[in-house]
Amino acid sequence: MADLSKITCIEDLRVLAEKRVPRMFYDYADSGSYTQGTYRDNEAAFHKIKLRQRVAVNMEGRSTRSTMVGQEVSMPVAIAPTGLTGMQHADGEILAARAAKAFGIPFTLSTMSICSLEDVAEHTGRHPFWFQLYVMRDRGFMERLIDRAKAANCSALQLTLDLQILGQRHKDIKNGLSTPPKPTIKNLINLATKPRWCMGMLGTKRRTFGNIVGHVDGVGDVSSLSSWTADQFDPCLNWGDVECIKKRWGGKLILKGIMEAEDARLAAETGADALIVSNHGGRQLDGAPATIDALPSIVQAAGKDIEVWLDSGIRSGQDVLKARALGAQGTLIGRSFLYGLGAYGQEGVTRALQIIHKELDVSMAFCGHTNINNVDQRILVPGTYPQPY
Repeated sequence: MADLSKITCIEDLRVLAEKRVPRMFYDYADSGSYTQGTYRDNEAAFHKIKLRQRVAVNMEGRSTRSTMVGQEVSMPVAIAPTGLTGMQHADGEILAARAAKAFGIPFTLSTMSICSLEDVAEHTGRHPFWFQLYVMRDRGFMERLIDRAKAANCSALQLTLDLQILGQRHKDIKNGLSTPPKPTIKNLINLATKPRWCMGMLGTKRRTFGNIVGHVDGVGDVSSLSSWTADQFDPCLNWGDVECIKKRWGGKLILKGIMEAEDARLAAETGADALIVSNHGGRQLDGAPATIDALPSIVQAAGKDIEVWLDSGIRSGQDVLKARALGAQGTLIGRSFLYGLGAYGQEGVTRALQIIHKELDVSMAFCGHTNINNVDQRILVPGTYPQPY
Protein backbone atom coordinates (compact mmCIF):
# COMPACT_ATOMS: atom_id res chain seq x y z
CA MET A 1 0.00 0.00 0.00
CA ALA A 2 1.48 3.32 -1.09
CA ASP A 3 1.39 6.31 1.27
CA LEU A 4 -0.75 8.79 -0.65
CA SER A 5 -1.15 11.30 2.20
CA LYS A 6 1.05 13.83 0.39
CA ILE A 7 -1.17 13.65 -2.70
CA THR A 8 -3.34 16.66 -1.92
CA CYS A 9 -5.05 17.57 -5.21
CA ILE A 10 -6.05 16.09 -8.55
CA GLU A 11 -3.16 17.90 -10.23
CA ASP A 12 -0.71 15.84 -8.14
CA LEU A 13 -2.27 12.69 -9.59
CA ARG A 14 -2.18 14.10 -13.11
CA VAL A 15 1.56 14.78 -12.89
CA LEU A 16 2.21 11.21 -11.73
CA ALA A 17 -0.08 9.70 -14.36
CA GLU A 18 1.77 11.59 -17.09
CA LYS A 19 5.00 9.99 -15.90
CA ARG A 20 3.64 6.46 -15.57
CA VAL A 21 1.21 5.99 -18.48
CA PRO A 22 2.50 5.52 -22.06
CA ARG A 23 2.32 8.73 -24.03
CA MET A 24 -0.31 7.61 -26.54
CA PHE A 25 -2.73 6.51 -23.82
CA TYR A 26 -2.09 9.45 -21.50
CA ASP A 27 -2.65 11.87 -24.39
CA TYR A 28 -5.79 10.00 -25.40
CA ALA A 29 -7.29 10.78 -21.99
CA ASP A 30 -5.80 14.24 -21.53
CA SER A 31 -6.58 16.04 -24.77
CA GLY A 32 -9.33 17.84 -26.64
CA SER A 33 -10.24 18.34 -30.27
CA TYR A 34 -8.65 20.86 -32.65
CA THR A 35 -7.35 23.88 -30.66
CA GLN A 36 -8.41 22.31 -27.33
CA GLY A 37 -10.15 25.59 -26.51
CA THR A 38 -13.29 23.98 -25.07
CA TYR A 39 -11.19 21.43 -23.20
CA ARG A 40 -9.37 24.28 -21.42
CA ASP A 41 -12.50 26.41 -20.94
CA ASN A 42 -14.27 23.59 -19.10
CA GLU A 43 -11.84 24.02 -16.21
CA ALA A 44 -11.27 27.78 -16.52
CA ALA A 45 -14.99 28.60 -16.32
CA PHE A 46 -15.23 27.03 -12.86
CA HIS A 47 -12.41 29.24 -11.58
CA LYS A 48 -14.34 32.40 -12.49
CA ILE A 49 -17.15 31.51 -10.08
CA LYS A 50 -16.58 32.82 -6.55
CA LEU A 51 -17.96 31.43 -3.30
CA ARG A 52 -19.47 33.44 -0.45
CA GLN A 53 -17.84 32.72 2.89
CA ARG A 54 -20.03 32.62 5.99
CA VAL A 55 -18.83 32.64 9.61
CA ALA A 56 -20.12 31.77 13.09
CA VAL A 57 -22.20 28.94 11.64
CA ASN A 58 -22.48 25.58 13.38
CA MET A 59 -20.53 23.24 11.09
CA GLU A 60 -21.21 19.99 12.95
CA GLY A 61 -23.13 17.09 11.44
CA ARG A 62 -22.23 17.75 7.82
CA SER A 63 -23.54 15.48 5.07
CA THR A 64 -22.69 15.27 1.38
CA ARG A 65 -25.10 12.37 0.81
CA SER A 66 -27.58 12.77 -2.00
CA THR A 67 -29.33 10.78 -4.74
CA MET A 68 -28.84 10.34 -8.48
CA VAL A 69 -31.83 8.82 -10.33
CA GLY A 70 -33.08 7.59 -6.99
CA GLN A 71 -29.83 5.88 -6.04
CA GLU A 72 -28.24 6.96 -2.78
CA VAL A 73 -24.71 8.30 -3.19
CA SER A 74 -22.10 9.37 -0.63
CA MET A 75 -21.63 12.58 -2.63
CA PRO A 76 -23.28 13.85 -5.84
CA VAL A 77 -20.51 12.40 -8.01
CA ALA A 78 -20.37 9.39 -10.34
CA ILE A 79 -17.49 7.99 -12.35
CA ALA A 80 -18.05 8.85 -16.00
CA PRO A 81 -17.70 6.36 -18.85
CA THR A 82 -14.28 6.65 -20.48
CA GLY A 83 -12.99 4.60 -23.38
CA LEU A 84 -9.74 2.65 -23.07
CA THR A 85 -9.74 2.97 -19.27
CA GLY A 86 -7.96 -0.37 -19.07
CA MET A 87 -5.06 1.15 -21.01
CA GLN A 88 -4.39 3.73 -18.31
CA HIS A 89 -3.70 0.83 -15.94
CA ALA A 90 -4.11 -2.92 -16.33
CA ASP A 91 -7.69 -4.01 -15.56
CA GLY A 92 -8.52 -0.33 -15.10
CA GLU A 93 -12.30 -0.60 -15.32
CA ILE A 94 -12.41 -3.33 -12.68
CA LEU A 95 -10.18 -1.32 -10.33
CA ALA A 96 -12.19 1.89 -10.78
CA ALA A 97 -15.47 0.04 -10.24
CA ARG A 98 -14.14 -1.45 -7.01
CA ALA A 99 -13.03 1.97 -5.78
CA ALA A 100 -16.43 3.48 -6.61
CA LYS A 101 -18.27 0.63 -4.87
CA ALA A 102 -16.23 1.08 -1.69
CA PHE A 103 -16.75 4.84 -1.73
CA GLY A 104 -20.50 4.62 -2.29
CA ILE A 105 -20.76 6.29 -5.68
CA PRO A 106 -21.82 4.93 -9.10
CA PHE A 107 -19.37 3.63 -11.69
CA THR A 108 -20.18 3.82 -15.41
CA LEU A 109 -18.65 1.37 -17.87
CA SER A 110 -18.06 2.55 -21.45
CA THR A 111 -19.04 0.55 -24.51
CA MET A 112 -15.41 1.07 -25.60
CA SER A 113 -13.96 -0.37 -22.41
CA ILE A 114 -11.10 -2.85 -22.16
CA CYS A 115 -12.73 -4.90 -19.39
CA SER A 116 -16.12 -6.25 -20.41
CA LEU A 117 -19.51 -5.97 -18.75
CA GLU A 118 -19.08 -9.50 -17.50
CA ASP A 119 -15.58 -8.76 -16.16
CA VAL A 120 -16.78 -5.85 -14.05
CA ALA A 121 -19.82 -7.73 -12.77
CA GLU A 122 -17.73 -10.75 -11.77
CA HIS A 123 -14.99 -8.77 -10.01
CA THR A 124 -17.34 -6.49 -8.05
CA GLY A 125 -19.57 -9.24 -6.68
CA ARG A 126 -22.31 -8.24 -9.15
CA HIS A 127 -22.66 -4.90 -7.40
CA PRO A 128 -24.93 -2.66 -9.52
CA PHE A 129 -23.14 -0.31 -11.90
CA TRP A 130 -24.12 1.82 -14.89
CA PHE A 131 -23.45 1.16 -18.57
CA GLN A 132 -22.86 3.70 -21.33
CA LEU A 133 -24.15 2.88 -24.81
CA TYR A 134 -23.21 4.28 -28.22
CA VAL A 135 -25.74 4.11 -31.03
CA MET A 136 -24.14 1.94 -33.71
CA ARG A 137 -25.10 0.88 -37.20
CA ASP A 138 -25.06 -2.76 -36.10
CA ARG A 139 -28.38 -2.63 -34.29
CA GLY A 140 -28.26 -6.34 -33.48
CA PHE A 141 -24.99 -5.91 -31.60
CA MET A 142 -26.38 -2.85 -29.80
CA GLU A 143 -29.46 -4.77 -28.69
CA ARG A 144 -27.27 -7.61 -27.43
CA LEU A 145 -25.20 -5.08 -25.49
CA ILE A 146 -28.35 -3.82 -23.78
CA ASP A 147 -29.33 -7.39 -22.90
CA ARG A 148 -25.82 -8.10 -21.57
CA ALA A 149 -26.00 -4.95 -19.43
CA LYS A 150 -29.24 -6.21 -17.90
CA ALA A 151 -27.67 -9.60 -17.23
CA ALA A 152 -24.64 -7.92 -15.60
CA ASN A 153 -26.96 -6.18 -13.10
CA CYS A 154 -26.52 -2.67 -14.51
CA SER A 155 -28.97 -0.35 -12.79
CA ALA A 156 -28.96 2.52 -15.32
CA LEU A 157 -28.13 3.05 -18.98
CA GLN A 158 -26.29 6.15 -20.18
CA LEU A 159 -26.98 6.85 -23.84
CA THR A 160 -24.31 9.08 -25.43
CA LEU A 161 -25.82 11.43 -28.02
CA ASP A 162 -22.82 13.52 -29.07
CA LEU A 163 -20.66 10.94 -30.86
CA GLN A 164 -22.43 10.37 -34.16
CA ILE A 165 -19.15 11.34 -35.80
CA LEU A 166 -15.70 11.68 -34.24
CA GLY A 167 -14.08 15.00 -33.43
CA GLN A 168 -10.45 15.20 -34.52
CA ARG A 169 -7.91 14.98 -31.73
CA HIS A 170 -4.54 15.99 -33.10
CA LYS A 171 -2.54 14.21 -30.40
CA ASP A 172 -4.09 10.84 -31.26
CA ILE A 173 -3.13 11.22 -34.89
CA LYS A 174 0.43 12.29 -34.04
CA ASN A 175 0.80 9.41 -31.57
CA GLY A 176 -0.49 6.83 -34.04
CA LEU A 177 -3.35 5.82 -31.76
CA SER A 178 -5.50 3.36 -33.70
CA THR A 179 -7.22 0.00 -33.36
CA PRO A 180 -4.93 -1.78 -32.74
CA PRO A 181 -2.27 0.80 -31.70
CA LYS A 182 0.62 1.12 -34.13
CA PRO A 183 3.92 -0.21 -32.70
CA THR A 184 6.10 2.62 -34.03
CA ILE A 185 9.71 3.05 -32.94
CA LYS A 186 8.71 6.19 -31.04
CA ASN A 187 5.94 4.34 -29.19
CA LEU A 188 8.17 1.39 -28.37
CA ILE A 189 10.85 3.69 -26.96
CA ASN A 190 8.24 5.40 -24.81
CA LEU A 191 6.92 2.04 -23.57
CA ALA A 192 10.44 1.14 -22.44
CA THR A 193 10.31 4.07 -20.00
CA LYS A 194 7.08 2.77 -18.37
CA PRO A 195 8.09 -0.52 -16.69
CA ARG A 196 5.27 -0.47 -14.09
CA TRP A 197 2.67 -0.14 -16.82
CA CYS A 198 4.27 -2.84 -18.96
CA MET A 199 4.44 -5.31 -16.06
CA GLY A 200 0.79 -4.71 -15.32
CA MET A 201 -0.19 -5.36 -18.92
CA LEU A 202 1.88 -8.53 -19.03
CA GLY A 203 -0.06 -9.75 -16.02
CA THR A 204 -3.53 -9.39 -17.54
CA LYS A 205 -5.34 -10.95 -20.48
CA ARG A 206 -7.50 -7.86 -20.96
CA ARG A 207 -5.86 -5.78 -23.70
CA THR A 208 -8.61 -5.20 -26.26
CA PHE A 209 -12.23 -3.98 -26.35
CA GLY A 210 -13.83 -6.58 -24.12
CA ASN A 211 -17.42 -5.64 -24.96
CA ILE A 212 -16.82 -6.10 -28.69
CA VAL A 213 -14.24 -8.78 -29.51
CA GLY A 214 -15.94 -12.15 -29.52
CA HIS A 215 -19.41 -10.57 -29.46
CA VAL A 216 -19.63 -9.37 -33.08
CA ASP A 217 -19.83 -11.64 -36.10
CA GLY A 218 -16.46 -11.60 -37.84
CA VAL A 219 -14.65 -9.80 -35.01
CA GLY A 220 -12.72 -12.41 -33.10
CA ASP A 221 -9.45 -10.58 -32.47
CA VAL A 222 -7.79 -7.16 -32.51
CA SER A 223 -6.78 -7.42 -36.18
CA SER A 224 -10.41 -7.64 -37.32
CA LEU A 225 -11.62 -4.99 -34.88
CA SER A 226 -10.29 -1.94 -36.72
CA SER A 227 -12.37 -2.29 -39.86
CA TRP A 228 -15.54 -2.91 -37.82
CA THR A 229 -15.18 0.07 -35.46
CA ALA A 230 -14.19 2.55 -38.19
CA ASP A 231 -17.72 2.73 -39.59
CA GLN A 232 -19.91 1.88 -36.62
CA PHE A 233 -20.93 5.19 -35.02
CA ASP A 234 -24.30 6.04 -36.55
CA PRO A 235 -24.64 9.57 -38.00
CA CYS A 236 -28.37 9.00 -38.44
CA LEU A 237 -29.06 8.93 -34.68
CA ASN A 238 -32.33 10.72 -33.85
CA TRP A 239 -34.84 11.10 -31.03
CA GLY A 240 -36.82 8.14 -32.39
CA ASP A 241 -33.80 5.94 -31.67
CA VAL A 242 -33.85 7.18 -28.09
CA GLU A 243 -37.45 6.04 -27.71
CA CYS A 244 -36.62 2.58 -29.10
CA ILE A 245 -33.62 2.18 -26.80
CA LYS A 246 -35.64 3.32 -23.80
CA LYS A 247 -38.27 0.68 -24.56
CA ARG A 248 -35.70 -2.10 -25.04
CA TRP A 249 -33.82 -1.15 -21.87
CA GLY A 250 -36.87 -0.69 -19.65
CA GLY A 251 -34.93 0.81 -16.72
CA LYS A 252 -33.36 4.08 -15.67
CA LEU A 253 -32.19 6.01 -18.74
CA ILE A 254 -29.68 8.88 -18.76
CA LEU A 255 -29.03 11.00 -21.87
CA LYS A 256 -25.46 12.27 -22.19
CA GLY A 257 -24.27 15.18 -24.34
CA ILE A 258 -26.92 17.89 -23.89
CA MET A 259 -25.59 21.43 -24.42
CA GLU A 260 -28.62 23.43 -25.59
CA ALA A 261 -31.92 24.36 -23.95
CA GLU A 262 -33.97 23.05 -26.89
CA ASP A 263 -32.27 19.67 -26.67
CA ALA A 264 -32.92 19.67 -22.93
CA ARG A 265 -36.65 20.09 -23.59
CA LEU A 266 -36.58 17.26 -26.15
CA ALA A 267 -34.67 15.06 -23.70
CA ALA A 268 -37.28 15.68 -21.02
CA GLU A 269 -40.05 14.75 -23.45
CA THR A 270 -38.55 11.29 -24.00
CA GLY A 271 -39.29 10.35 -20.41
CA ALA A 272 -35.61 9.76 -19.63
CA ASP A 273 -34.68 9.98 -15.97
CA ALA A 274 -31.67 12.30 -16.25
CA LEU A 275 -29.65 14.28 -18.77
CA ILE A 276 -25.98 15.14 -18.60
CA VAL A 277 -24.76 18.58 -19.62
CA SER A 278 -21.61 17.44 -21.41
CA ASN A 279 -19.39 18.51 -24.30
CA HIS A 280 -17.51 15.21 -24.14
CA GLY A 281 -14.70 16.81 -22.18
CA GLY A 282 -13.94 19.15 -25.08
CA ARG A 283 -13.21 16.17 -27.33
CA GLN A 284 -15.95 16.74 -29.91
CA LEU A 285 -17.05 20.28 -30.90
CA ASP A 286 -14.15 22.62 -30.21
CA GLY A 287 -15.57 26.09 -29.65
CA ALA A 288 -18.60 24.88 -27.69
CA PRO A 289 -19.17 26.65 -24.35
CA ALA A 290 -17.93 25.25 -21.07
CA THR A 291 -20.51 22.98 -19.49
CA ILE A 292 -20.83 25.06 -16.32
CA ASP A 293 -21.66 28.09 -18.51
CA ALA A 294 -24.36 26.09 -20.35
CA LEU A 295 -25.83 24.60 -17.14
CA PRO A 296 -28.22 27.40 -16.02
CA SER A 297 -30.01 27.55 -19.38
CA ILE A 298 -30.46 23.80 -19.44
CA VAL A 299 -31.70 23.63 -15.85
CA GLN A 300 -34.27 26.29 -16.69
CA ALA A 301 -35.41 24.53 -19.87
CA ALA A 302 -35.49 20.99 -18.48
CA GLY A 303 -38.04 21.69 -15.78
CA LYS A 304 -38.76 19.23 -12.98
CA ASP A 305 -39.48 16.10 -15.01
CA ILE A 306 -35.85 15.15 -15.56
CA GLU A 307 -32.72 15.39 -13.41
CA VAL A 308 -29.92 17.57 -14.74
CA TRP A 309 -26.31 16.49 -14.19
CA LEU A 310 -23.00 17.88 -15.40
CA ASP A 311 -19.63 16.56 -16.51
CA SER A 312 -16.52 17.97 -18.23
CA GLY A 313 -14.01 20.09 -16.34
CA ILE A 314 -14.53 18.92 -12.75
CA ARG A 315 -11.18 18.71 -10.96
CA SER A 316 -12.16 19.48 -7.38
CA GLY A 317 -14.86 19.28 -4.76
CA GLN A 318 -15.38 23.02 -5.17
CA ASP A 319 -16.32 22.38 -8.81
CA VAL A 320 -18.92 19.87 -7.63
CA LEU A 321 -20.25 22.42 -5.12
CA LYS A 322 -20.54 25.12 -7.79
CA ALA A 323 -22.35 22.79 -10.17
CA ARG A 324 -24.75 21.81 -7.41
CA ALA A 325 -25.36 25.49 -6.58
CA LEU A 326 -26.32 26.14 -10.20
CA GLY A 327 -28.88 23.33 -10.29
CA ALA A 328 -27.03 20.11 -11.13
CA GLN A 329 -28.43 17.22 -9.11
CA GLY A 330 -25.28 15.24 -9.81
CA THR A 331 -21.88 15.41 -11.49
CA LEU A 332 -19.55 12.98 -13.23
CA ILE A 333 -15.76 12.84 -13.25
CA GLY A 334 -13.64 11.44 -16.08
CA ARG A 335 -10.08 12.72 -16.18
CA SER A 336 -9.98 13.22 -12.40
CA PHE A 337 -10.34 9.50 -11.74
CA LEU A 338 -8.23 8.52 -14.77
CA TYR A 339 -5.27 10.46 -13.38
CA GLY A 340 -5.59 8.56 -10.11
CA LEU A 341 -5.90 5.26 -11.95
CA GLY A 342 -2.85 5.91 -14.10
CA ALA A 343 -0.81 7.03 -11.09
CA TYR A 344 -1.67 4.33 -8.53
CA GLY A 345 -4.36 1.99 -9.82
CA GLN A 346 -7.30 1.40 -7.50
CA GLU A 347 -5.62 3.26 -4.64
CA GLY A 348 -5.21 6.27 -6.91
CA VAL A 349 -8.91 6.29 -7.82
CA THR A 350 -9.78 6.09 -4.14
CA ARG A 351 -7.43 8.98 -3.42
CA ALA A 352 -9.04 11.09 -6.16
CA LEU A 353 -12.46 10.46 -4.61
CA GLN A 354 -11.16 11.29 -1.13
CA ILE A 355 -9.70 14.58 -2.38
CA ILE A 356 -12.92 15.61 -4.12
CA HIS A 357 -15.07 14.61 -1.15
CA LYS A 358 -12.97 16.51 1.38
CA GLU A 359 -12.91 19.66 -0.76
CA LEU A 360 -16.67 19.44 -1.22
CA ASP A 361 -17.31 18.91 2.49
CA VAL A 362 -15.00 21.68 3.74
CA SER A 363 -16.02 24.25 1.10
CA MET A 364 -19.71 23.60 1.75
CA ALA A 365 -19.14 24.27 5.46
CA PHE A 366 -17.24 27.52 4.79
CA CYS A 367 -20.24 28.63 2.71
CA GLY A 368 -22.50 28.14 5.73
CA HIS A 369 -24.13 24.81 4.89
CA THR A 370 -24.05 21.38 6.50
CA ASN A 371 -26.21 19.50 3.98
CA ILE A 372 -25.47 19.36 0.25
CA ASN A 373 -29.18 19.13 -0.51
CA ASN A 374 -29.72 22.67 0.84
CA VAL A 375 -27.07 24.29 -1.37
CA ASP A 376 -28.24 26.71 -4.07
CA GLN A 377 -26.89 29.71 -5.97
CA ARG A 378 -27.03 31.90 -2.87
CA ILE A 379 -23.60 30.51 -1.93
CA LEU A 380 -22.15 32.17 -5.06
CA VAL A 381 -20.98 35.77 -5.41
CA PRO A 382 -23.41 37.65 -7.70
CA GLY A 383 -21.86 38.63 -11.00
CA THR A 384 -19.34 35.79 -10.99
CA TYR A 385 -21.57 32.91 -12.09
CA PRO A 386 -23.29 32.28 -15.45
CA GLN A 387 -26.91 33.12 -16.12
CA PRO A 388 -29.37 31.45 -18.53
CA TYR A 389 -28.93 32.62 -22.11
